[in-house]
Amino acid sequence: MTTHVLIVDQNTFDAHLQYMFIGTGSKNDELDFDQNGNLIKPSGTPQKTAGPERKLISMMADGERIRKGDKIIFYVQAYGGKEGKFFGIFKAKDDGIYLSDGSNLKGLLGKKLILRQAIEPDTVYAEGVTEWEALDEIKNIQSPCQMLWSLIYRKLKGYRGNTMITSYESDRLCGLIQRKNNFNALNATAFQFDLAQEKIVASTSSVNPNGLVLGIKKDILPRLVKKYTKRNAHEAHLQTYITSHIGKTQNLDNSLFIKGIQNLEWIGNEVSCGVGMQRIDVLLSYIDGDNNQILMPIELKDERINVASNTKQLLRYIDWLEQYYVPNDPNRRIRPALICKKDRPLTTTEISDLNNFDSLGHNRYLPLRYVEYEVIGSNIQFTRIR
Repeated sequence: MTTHVLIVDQNTFDAHLQYMFIGTGSKNDELDFDQNGNLIKPSGTPQKTAGPERKLISMMADGERIRKGDKIIFYVQAYGGKEGKFFGIFKAKDDGIYLSDGSNLKGLLGKKLILRQAIEPDTVYAEGVTEWEALDEIKNIQSPCQMLWSLIYRKLKGYRGNTMITSYESDRLCGLIQRKNNFNALNATAFQFDLAQEKIVASTSSVNPNGLVLGIKKDILPRLVKKYTKRNAHEAHLQTYITSHIGKTQNLDNSLFIKGIQNLEWIGNEVSCGVGMQRIDVLLSYIDGDNNQILMPIELKDERINVASNTKQLLRYIDWLEQYYVPNDPNRRIRPALICKKDRPLTTTEISDLNNFDSLGHNRYLPLRYVEYEVIGSNIQFTRIR
């Protein structure tokens, strides 16, 4: 189960509570793509759309990692001299994300929030935890690895609207919220945000929480196939496909040896792992068929493998995971994975270099899962290369 932190302001938060949904969006909300993978550009859209499309697809990747029952926590940004605070706890009602034209929120909020998912109460508490209490106060911290790095990196690197946090970070943040409220949850099924008191209260509104149109589910595959066929960059599209389909699609799961959705515990994408720009494309926590607890950093490439460069990136991710993730989950074993576009067969030198990478990992990490993908017709095929 993954926990997702949604960034909102004091105005939109009340709408999220009353309509029971989460939503993200950007300035490029007009872009869309049809069932054949063609980009839809409304009149007035700039001719160059590669950047806006990549941003839209990246936000979709964030949303597609959501699974039914995942925990949802809201972070209400600072306003009017008030501190930013974390509020919860809610949960997702469905897998993935819906895409809406956003028109039914534009008048209410001045924002479309086109990527949406319905939520429901988990255990909802009135009081929020301040950013200071969650990120800066370290009196009960025994080691730097126990700080909420996913949220700290979010502040340092850019204001991502939907940020997953690790299982350990979720336990810590939820615990802070529970203790702030003396473990007394609200006895209600409908909620709103009391701006003056800075707290969640039972709703007295007549708003129908199911009255918001979520939109439709969008399959990224046709657009991915279109980009692949035209030899355009499509790494963000590949990431979105994987966050959406991992644990559900046999070909993808078998190539990585993921043994079904019941064993997939946690999904992350664009996982920051340093104060620089390093980000793990996809990170999985799961239990394998032998009951081993596995942590799998996956490097994605929409081009042919470059063994030296790709394995160097994976080693950097492994170093970070050993220092900041595994100490909070000491039974977890790291198994790196690399997914690249299929091209000509591996050379003898490349095979030797991959074997050397595995030998370096003795007692540190499990052997690499190297997977190649190709588009065949209208589908994508993943093949493990031994």
